[in-house]
Amino acid sequence: MTMTAAGAVFVLSLVVALVAVHKPFGDHMYRVVTGTRHARVERGIYKLVGVDPAAEQSWGVYARGVLAFSVVSLLFLYLLQRVQDRLWLSLGFDPVVPHGAWNTAVSFVTNTNWQSYSGESTMGHLVQMAGLAVQNFVSAAVGIAVAVALVRGFARHRTGHLGNFWVDLTRITLRVLLPVAVLGAFALMLGGVVQNLSGGTDVTTLTGGSQTITGGPVASQEVVKLLGTNGGGFYNANSAHPFENPTSWTNWIELFLILVIPFSLPRVFGRMVGQNRQGYAIVAVMAILALASVTLTNVFELTGHGTVPQAVGAALEGKEVRFDVSNSATFAAATTLTSTGAVNSFHDSYTALGGMVPLLNMMLGEVAPGGVGSGLYGLLTLAVITVFVAGLMVGRTPEYLGKKIGAREIKFASMYFLVTPALVLIGTAAAFATGNAATALNAGPHGLSEVLYAFTSASNNNGSAFAGITVNTTWWDTALGLCMLLGRFLPIIFVLALAGSLARQQPTPASEGTLPTHRPLFVGMVVGVTVVLVALTFLPALALGPLAEGL
Repeated sequence: MTMTAAGAVFVLSLVVALVAVHKPFGDHMYRVVTGTRHARVERGIYKLVGVDPAAEQSWGVYARGVLAFSVVSLLFLYLLQRVQDRLWLSLGFDPVVPHGAWNTAVSFVTNTNWQSYSGESTMGHLVQMAGLAVQNFVSAAVGIAVAVALVRGFARHRTGHLGNFWVDLTRITLRVLLPVAVLGAFALMLGGVVQNLSGGTDVTTLTGGSQTITGGPVASQEVVKLLGTNGGGFYNANSAHPFENPTSWTNWIELFLILVIPFSLPRVFGRMVGQNRQGYAIVAVMAILALASVTLTNVFELTGHGTVPQAVGAALEGKEVRFDVSNSATFAAATTLTSTGAVNSFHDSYTALGGMVPLLNMMLGEVAPGGVGSGLYGLLTLAVITVFVAGLMVGRTPEYLGKKIGAREIKFASMYFLVTPALVLIGTAAAFATGNAATALNAGPHGLSEVLYAFTSASNNNGSAFAGITVNTTWWDTALGLCMLLGRFLPIIFVLALAGSLARQQPTPASEGTLPTHRPLFVGMVVGVTVVLVALTFLPALALGPLAEGL
């Protein structure tokens, strides 16, 4: 079987698996976020933090809950890194420097997991487990909770309530993320991913030979980072490391874990608004954009565009031979289509146009299918913009799911969309204006791509790196940390404000002037608006970077 054929089979099997679990897993998540019964452990948590689970919250209170929880998490994680040399299981590592601790704390709390350090030589086991891994769970749960709050805004009428953040956070963590993480960890261990705790543990029975490693809880952290669509890995080599991702089979499992939650959340949306076909329309948009990205990345990498790749007949630099070109390209597309950021190959070594596609994936706002929760609320915001644009074009009433899209709603949606491009472009310009772009290893268009990729990854809370650029300096850690912080919480505030505005409206009956939002025409319009908005915003930067290099 050729590499192209094997890659096609790999992608097809992944699609079949995601389709198979879309309905049952989506229905499970729907029951989790809409159920009224609380488990005993959940009631204990509510009592511990002083929360009344029956109390509903307005969008402002919900947003304050998100921000308060995130601020406390950030401070705790920062402190944990600064005093790690005094803690149990520190492995003798020194405290993380202040700018590095700031960057890492912001990174994991914002569900980005950008790493400007080598995990295996910087963080002790306790920080990895009690700090980073915990944030992999709860920061992902925050994203799903915000998405659910937005869906409630569409589903509810004449109310200012969007649910209870603390209830949503607790249920999603305990009933969705933890159970699947346990199953995923076992699957990865069966595939050969190492799970150990103490340094110097002999793993002869796992590897088939005498070998001593100094790693930590790799399998559990690997599945947590993937399930929460986070990019942080125990090892600096991330999913290219054979302890984290040893075979093509574990590569398939990791991709499935990356995609399963965001691709299943539209089912929750459809059920909550009482129209499953609306959920199918949203997942269709995700699928079209995702398949286009996977196809383009594979084509550019398999054809080996560029002088050296064409001369040797392949673009294998920076890729693991056990995954080949196709599986590496598919992983690169999936990890940037979501907010994962995990990598199993060196994106900086991709062909010019092959490296441009992961960059474009993030510039789309990571909505195909996007991060856990953030992909759904991002795409629903783009759907709101699409409805408004369609109303302006043909004179139809701008309505979505019985809710009028007026000046207030479109302002929130527009501000949501503008935050990330502003951070990316201003940050890139600042790096060059201050001379900090000089840390890029390459000059010319490729060097611009490296800097642009860094700010795009941080501002979109992706966490992957083009690499080839040194970012563990005070300036870079501070600048990227600010981009991650603003790129996460400003959009969340605008989404919750939009949800509150929608929830207060009276339902508007469908009429001849209402645009059907479940048909292929609307699906195509959302795809078109998404692509056009990105093209208008980022085309000049891309023309100076990967397009110039590719041409």
